[in-house]
Amino acid sequence: MVKLTKTERVENVVTKLKTRRSKFVLYTILLVIGWSVFAYRFYEITVENNFEVFNIVRDNEKNGVPVYVLNMQKTDGVLYEPLTIKNNRAYVSGARIDAFKSGQKVGDCKIVSVSSNIDMDTGMHVIKTSGCKDGLQYAQIQKNGFYVPASAMRGDNLFVVNNGTAEVRTVVVERRDAQNVLIKSGLNDGDVVILSNVQNGQKVKVEE
Repeated sequence: MVKLTKTERVENVVTKLKTRRSKFVLYTILLVIGWSVFAYRFYEITVENNFEVFNIVRDNEKNGVPVYVLNMQKTDGVLYEPLTIKNNRAYVSGARIDAFKSGQKVGDCKIVSVSSNIDMDTGMHVIKTSGCKDGLQYAQIQKNGFYVPASAMRGDNLFVVNNGTAEVRTVVVERRDAQNVLIKSGLNDGDVVILSNVQNGQKVKVEE
C-alpha cells in the first residue's frame, strides 16, 4: 500500500469536494445552518414583540391608582385646642370660647372656669386653670364621631371609594386640630375615605 504524503492527502480532499455530490452536501449543510439562524432570530423577535413592558400609567388606567384608605366608623376621639397659659390664666377669642369648659383636661392639669364675659382690658374671654405650667398647652376635646386625618380634606370636601372609583363628598366639619378633623355630617358608617391624592371619577385600587 502506497503511503501518501500530506500534500497528496490534501489534494485528494480538495478533489473530492469538487465533485457534484460533495458540493450538494456542503451547500445543504450551509443552507440548514442559515435557516436555523434565521428561524431562531425570528423566534426571538416574536417573543420580544409579545413581551409587554410594564407601564405604570397604563397599569393605573387598567387596574386603578393604588390608594390608602380609612374605613369610617364612629369612635371616641380627642382633638387638641392650643391654649397659652401664664399664671394659670389664658385668654381666647369669642370664636374659640366654645371649645373650652370647666373640668376640661389640659395635659396633666385642668380648666377650672371659663368666663362668658369679655375682659374689658383685652377684649377676650378669660380661662382659669389649675396646676398648669406657663406656656403653650393643649386642651383636650373628647367627642364621639367620624375622625379623618386633616391631610385627607380638600377644603370642605374629601374623597370616598364608590364602585372602584374616587367620588368627591362634601362634608360639614364640626371641629379640627392640626392633625385630625371631626366630621359633623356627610359621612356614614362603612364609608371608605381615600387618604391618597386622587381626582374625582378616577379608578382606584385599595392598598391592603
